[in-house]
Amino acid sequence: MTNVKLFSGEVTNHLSVKIADFYGEPLSALEINRFSDGEMQTIIQETVRGAHVFFIQSTVAPGDNLLELLLLIDAAKRASAGYITAVIPYFGYARQDRKDKPRVPISAKLIAQLLEAAGVDRVVTMDLHADQIQGFFDIPVDHLKGEAIFIPHLTKNFDMDNVTFASPDVGGVKRARSLAQYFQRDLVICDKVRKIANKVDSMTVIGEVEGADVILVDDLVDTAGTLCKAAEALMEKGAKSVRALATHPVLSGPAYDRIENSLLSELIVTDTIPLKRESEKITVLSCAKLFAKAIRNTHEFKSISALFVEK
Repeated sequence: MTNVKLFSGEVTNHLSVKIADFYGEPLSALEINRFSDGEMQTIIQETVRGAHVFFIQSTVAPGDNLLELLLLIDAAKRASAGYITAVIPYFGYARQDRKDKPRVPISAKLIAQLLEAAGVDRVVTMDLHADQIQGFFDIPVDHLKGEAIFIPHLTKNFDMDNVTFASPDVGGVKRARSLAQYFQRDLVICDKVRKIANKVDSMTVIGEVEGADVILVDDLVDTAGTLCKAAEALMEKGAKSVRALATHPVLSGPAYDRIENSLLSELIVTDTIPLKRESEKITVLSCAKLFAKAIRNTHEFKSISALFVEK
């Protein structure tokens, strides 16, 4: 079997170190240089000829993180790597997965094309904003589920008998329903009206939450406007408490202040993206073990679906 080489991009080093530890192999050496004008140069510092190379990098903003991943893939391809897998814990630009207005790009599709053009053979990611983004690729995509991390945590730490799950918007119903079905609990929907990006104008709760401990479920939290507005609406409808699960803590702009001043009792996230600052209301669960298992199963040609939580 071919050798495995694990490399980490700069922004995901906090996670890559833990993945490598669970996998049982050290991270391989690379160097990222920048010229005075900001131009980037990536240098792989050990041989990858014939090896199965894994590059671990979330494509969170700024765009340099995506460019770094593309340059690393190109460098490995030109160094005769046998097989290249991009491990992208957070797949950026996934929210732009369709033309929802005239003269806009389908950015998620473009990112897929860029990765393939660079020379990647496979992609491993988690909780895409829309499942159909997998179809933007003409190479295998392993789509891991954050449920595998959240379900054990909820089972161990909470009494689920009084829990009601909620989707913060209509688009996230499938994700929330999956958890509701697993725990055999009720599901409610928060219907939001948004006139411009990152600003929620109004929120309506569809369903009964009187006296319930509500858990909001989303794939990512950006400015936290939707989650905080949903928590407020749920509490007004009589919820006993509201906490939230979100796989990717983008947390930009006023997000931290909003969360700390909100009616949310807790926000539970994973470490696909490093937190910019700590908060008493934010709990971080590591996805390192899940990705380490996915990397091992990929290399050993074993099932990835075996890592999912059985319904």
